[in-house]
Amino acid sequence: MKRRGLLIILSSPSGAGKSTLAHRLMDWDPTLSFSVSATTRTPREGEVDGQDYHFISETRFKTLVKDGEMLEHAHVFGNFYGSPEGPVRDAIEAGRDVLFDIDWQGAEQIKHSTLRDHVLSIFVLPPSIAELRRRLVGRGKDDEETIAKRMQKSWDEISHWHGYDYVLVNDDLDRTFDKLKTIVEAERLRQAQQPDLFPFIRSLQAEFEEENT
Repeated sequence: MKRRGLLIILSSPSGAGKSTLAHRLMDWDPTLSFSVSATTRTPREGEVDGQDYHFISETRFKTLVKDGEMLEHAHVFGNFYGSPEGPVRDAIEAGRDVLFDIDWQGAEQIKHSTLRDHVLSIFVLPPSIAELRRRLVGRGKDDEETIAKRMQKSWDEISHWHGYDYVLVNDDLDRTFDKLKTIVEAERLRQAQQPDLFPFIRSLQAEFEEENT
């Protein structure tokens, strides 16, 4: 039977493995797509409009927010970022899942949006704080002060774990990915995701009544 797509939210503190899991999920099912955000910032070299971001004016962005056409939005370092509702709704109605790599604040906005019935939210935890710090240090990109700030931000993210449908502890990447696939496959079978279910039940009822008259 036909199904509706899922709006899949993946959140985690930096270094917990969220991005790796997201890309594995897309390799597993190529019909999955990342939501393309809109932003008011200037495109960087090599960025493509409509692929990396939808680059729009601040006036246009604020109009979309005012008209309720943004699933979530935020003001970061002087620029606006947000997720337009239209393309996501179209994908969901066509039976395609859309993946969101956002923080808990964006997740909360989406869970109170008009698409809330199709939201699947998953939070990814590190196996320990020591391991999280080891992963951040291992990247070799930040100095000690920056790492300390990232660790503080990570704890703030972790403190909102209870707002998610599922929580996975990423102590083994392969095992965690298997669990993630299981969750997605099961959630695709929710009643809200199967628009043909009620007509099918009605056909069963009609068949039953015909055989018993």
